[in-house]
Amino acid sequence: MYKNSRMSGLRFLLVTVLNALITVVELIGGLLSGSLALLSDAFHNLGDSASVVLAYVASRIGLKNSNTSKTFGYRRAEIISAFVNSVFLIVVSVFLIIESARRILNPEPVNGGIMLIVAIVGTLANFVSALLLSRGAKNNLNIKATYLHILSDAMSSFGIIIGAIIIQIWHISIVDPIVTILVSGYIMWETWPVLKEAINILMQAAPNLDFEAMKHDMLKEPGVVNVHHIHAWQIDENRIMFSAHINLNDQLLSDVEPIYRHLENLLQKKYHVDHVTLQAEVFRGKSNELFTRDRHDI
Repeated sequence: MYKNSRMSGLRFLLVTVLNALITVVELIGGLLSGSLALLSDAFHNLGDSASVVLAYVASRIGLKNSNTSKTFGYRRAEIISAFVNSVFLIVVSVFLIIESARRILNPEPVNGGIMLIVAIVGTLANFVSALLLSRGAKNNLNIKATYLHILSDAMSSFGIIIGAIIIQIWHISIVDPIVTILVSGYIMWETWPVLKEAINILMQAAPNLDFEAMKHDMLKEPGVVNVHHIHAWQIDENRIMFSAHINLNDQLLSDVEPIYRHLENLLQKKYHVDHVTLQAEVFRGKSNELFTRDRHDI
């Protein structure tokens, strides 16, 4: 993570500059040509510039070490950034669909030539920006949300090129809002999984783990009688936290520690859990199920 963030510093700057330039070009081009698609893409890129800055700031905050006030560190800053970026993208897409519907009912003339030239410039710049962020997007939800921002704009600009060609050749201005609706729908489709994952992490939803299989494997450890009161959540998209109560035979604490080590090794290697917390008990909760609710859960 640290390596990716360091590598992305210059890239974030380049992407921000590119998006700012695209915004100005498309805004002027949209006003001159009368193209809703170009104007919408200009506002998209303006939002992208803000989201890139937000993503970079969040990635730097996420590198800070844990302390007495943030014992799990600051990694959630990137998840919050991904959430904000995704919500913004969906809201903008909904607005564009509504405005496009209005344009379909009341078509307005569009200059296909200006629209085509500006769309080509925007497409090239957005694809360069997406390429700059593509490596960091693989393992980082924050950068992935920003990458999707940029990629969606690249697809949007490409769609505008097709629309501009149709308008230029056949003079069908209604293509402009139709392209906008198609691109906005695509953006929402691509953004929803990122938003959903960000919400799940912020809500401390359980990661995709086979808890019954985990219990079965833990019970294979000699001395483990029962496993109950399991909790699992994620700090970010890569780090899984796990806690459980385990019932053991009555024995010395020094004999319990090797059991802890074996279980932690099992959970980390087989189930990719980063942090394991186990509480040993003898009689308490011996007959409880995996997800029994105790008073302190309420």
